[in-house]
Amino acid sequence: MKEISYVVVFPTIFSKNKIPQLILNIKKILKIKNQQFNSVKRDNDVILVDANDPVFASSAISLLFGIEKIAIARQIKNDFQDIVSEITFIGGNLLLKGEKFLVRVEGASKGFVTKDVEIAATSSIIEKKSNLGATPGTDENYDKMLYTYLTKNNAYISIFSDKGQGGIPYQSQNKKTICAIYDEISAVSCFETIKQGYDTKIIVCYRQKSELMNLAKIVNQIIPRLVQSKIEVEFFHLKIKPSGIVNYVKFVNSILEIMLQYSDYRVSLALSPLIFSSEFIDSSLKRVYEKNRIPLVPLAGVDSNLFDEAKEIGLERNMKKLEKMVSISYNAIPTFSKKEVELAMKTKKKISVLLGPNNLHDILDSLENH
Repeated sequence: MKEISYVVVFPTIFSKNKIPQLILNIKKILKIKNQQFNSVKRDNDVILVDANDPVFASSAISLLFGIEKIAIARQIKNDFQDIVSEITFIGGNLLLKGEKFLVRVEGASKGFVTKDVEIAATSSIIEKKSNLGATPGTDENYDKMLYTYLTKNNAYISIFSDKGQGGIPYQSQNKKTICAIYDEISAVSCFETIKQGYDTKIIVCYRQKSELMNLAKIVNQIIPRLVQSKIEVEFFHLKIKPSGIVNYVKFVNSILEIMLQYSDYRVSLALSPLIFSSEFIDSSLKRVYEKNRIPLVPLAGVDSNLFDEAKEIGLERNMKKLEKMVSISYNAIPTFSKKEVELAMKTKKKISVLLGPNNLHDILDSLENH
């Protein structure tokens, strides 16, 4: 029986009509990460990547949006007996002594129902791998899942799987959008903007140089999601005091004025109804409309998973700060100083970043040399 291992990419339900864009993004990220591959092709609702190193390839692909999960899996024909045999063989290699296992089979069955495969494979593992002492688990209680996905002609028996980022493929919205990163909330908002498929330009705004290291770290976590080998990020220095709610509101609204200078872009606002008052948000939206621009509020539907996304972009150490931010009520009506915005525009520094292991140092060195 000829067996081929693939990286199997499962698009989210929202990406199933955008698979060509997702395939394009997979090819781009593999090239950016210097991962060799023979082909990226589609088999019904999944994407198959024939990569030289499936482990590193799956790690690179996991940065992309539009993916529900990623598996490294063996491909065999969609045949009942072959599938049961392969699940038994792979299960025997993956299971540790005494582990509880769950066999899960999904997809398009061919002359049989998936439940029959699950029962047959479970019985086969118990019988043929009795030396392991492995026992069947339940949906609520198991140590290891043995997952198989069926397409019309093939079966993919998973050796390893990992959860994807969700969302839809980057650039599938085909609309240029600008977002600003200036703190933890704005970083999550920018992450969510990319996750929603917008072609995103990032600017970074800061009040004092001591903020730059943290902001550069955040940018370094986000830019790989842009699926580009070379990325331009612009930095602006706003001379606004770093303490106090009134100054924070002034800072946020001055940044909005900077974003409005980019005339061909939609404006992504890092405003959540869970944090900011409706008056504050309404005023910001009105300001964007006054400039004949289209606003986005990517955090509008994000609740507690805001913290999950913060962890995803490396903000574990900043969680306390983030929790403090969301516990403060911002009732102030937006104000800004035109003079401060004009001065900030003069501080603009454009940094070109080649995606690689030294991004953080490259960003900080470039800022020092400007």
